[in-house]
Amino acid sequence: MQEPEEKKIALELLETEQAYVNRLHLLDQIFYTELMKEAKNGKTVPEEVVKMIFSNISSIYQFHAKFFLPELQKRMEDWSCNPRIGDVIQKLAPFLKMYGEYVKNFDKAVELITVWSEKSPPFQELIADIQKRKVCANLTLQHHMLEPVQRIPRYELLLKDYIRKLPPESPDREDAEKALEMIFMVAKHSNAAIAEMERLQNLWAVYQRLGLENDIIDPSNELIKEGPIQKISTRTSSTSEKYLFLFNNMLLYCVPKVIQVGAEFQVHLRIDVDGMKVRELKDTQFPHTFLVSGKQRTLELQAR
Repeated sequence: MQEPEEKKIALELLETEQAYVNRLHLLDQIFYTELMKEAKNGKTVPEEVVKMIFSNISSIYQFHAKFFLPELQKRMEDWSCNPRIGDVIQKLAPFLKMYGEYVKNFDKAVELITVWSEKSPPFQELIADIQKRKVCANLTLQHHMLEPVQRIPRYELLLKDYIRKLPPESPDREDAEKALEMIFMVAKHSNAAIAEMERLQNLWAVYQRLGLENDIIDPSNELIKEGPIQKISTRTSSTSEKYLFLFNNMLLYCVPKVIQVGAEFQVHLRIDVDGMKVRELKDTQFPHTFLVSGKQRTLELQAR
């Protein structure tokens, strides 16, 4: 008798989970543990750096090794009398939210490895030494660290496949579909965490260019557009280079600094979006001009 298609996929899930737990063991029990031991002896890098590189890998490893893999193994052994995996994955799905932290930290972790490998030869040597071992299969630490980032999308694909192969009347259909929905939500949660982190990093970079003026720093702000603009002086019929930052709640009218120590721009005027008016002008001498008026002042500007 040939194995049913859905069982083949369930077995593939089990096999890839076994290989994945081995990879997590390598990251947590070998790389992290050994690098931490050397850091504690003060021989390589500060302990904090090692913790920052590996984020919450220990929790992820414990969860897969002690809970999810054993549950899957048990289920596959009982397949003949209980052919289903949807309920097991439903139990697992909420815990996958902890991947958000790891995924969010991934780019920073890779950067830290590069920076500290240059700063600390003993740190670089220890990593190189572990990478030479058979268990690393000629792959770098960074390569192994990518595995958890790719694991949730892998569950999603396998589960979609599994559902496609299920007979219409299968008792596992409802559970499997619900499990897929939960995993999809987790993936979305993880992507949202990354997007939010990127937004905050970009926002902070903009605030630094503006000289960190207290009254404009607000983490809920959203930068919509920025760029150079010409300010038209009606008095002298000339233009001068200025710079605009448009946020969701305010427009900052800035002057580029000649000597850039710290900040790149000086904020000359802040116009609240609430109550701001913008009107296009038909000016033959200055094309692409418009008026921006706020409560305090009106600016005549020319775009490229």
